[in-house]
Amino acid sequence: MSKPRVGAQLYTIRQFTKTLEDIATSMKKIKEIGYNAVQVSAFGPVDPHKVKEIMDAEGLTICATHIGYDRLKNDLQGVIEQHKLWNCKYVGLGAMPHEYAKSAEGYVKFAKEASEIARVLADNGLRFIYHNHNFEFMKFDGVTGLEILLNETDPEVFDFEIDTYWVQAGGANPVDWIKKVRGRMKVVHFKDMGVDSNRQQMMTEVGEGNLNWPDIINACVEIGVEWALVEQDVCQRDPFESLAISLNNLKKLGLNP
Repeated sequence: MSKPRVGAQLYTIRQFTKTLEDIATSMKKIKEIGYNAVQVSAFGPVDPHKVKEIMDAEGLTICATHIGYDRLKNDLQGVIEQHKLWNCKYVGLGAMPHEYAKSAEGYVKFAKEASEIARVLADNGLRFIYHNHNFEFMKFDGVTGLEILLNETDPEVFDFEIDTYWVQAGGANPVDWIKKVRGRMKVVHFKDMGVDSNRQQMMTEVGEGNLNWPDIINACVEIGVEWALVEQDVCQRDPFESLAISLNNLKKLGLNP
């Protein structure tokens, strides 16, 4: 069984990707750190063709994205064309709109809507991936929101992008959830959890917190994950330095870009 390749989720450096000039400078840094693939997320309003030129110049693969739900509903053809331009298969949604997450009925409604979008993407050679936070672990009559999504979405076209930190923050086990979405996840978010001096949960570089990385990695290998994307929403140091620390720690654990 092959191991997932490590990439950088660019939401981590979102304050450095607002203009084409910033993106060009930042992608050079990402490549110098040692990454060969990125997930495009939280870019400013920039020309996709120019983004492709920057990525090609640095030898970076766009392996996945995060796209807003409004755009998925209202500009799906544009989304498809952009992903084909970038040769990017995985179309990610960072979170469902909050109005859907208030009830079990809302989750079911979203599941049906998103599955229809995912079907169109699949018909065009792309894959829809859903990224969780912790709010999906609220229970409705004993069933978590994420379980509703697992059960009510179309398994042929609706895939997942489990975020290890947010699963743990929701009170669940990342390893269990990676195995639950077997056959429906090729992209995972690697994010670690530690505790700060105020005894509060904090995001850390991968390998610097307390998640069980050997078991997480083994589960990802077991279910055939292709991309393990490093993300850190909040960094205690320069975010490029945080991405470097995570990559070095993952290399020690046997994964490579």
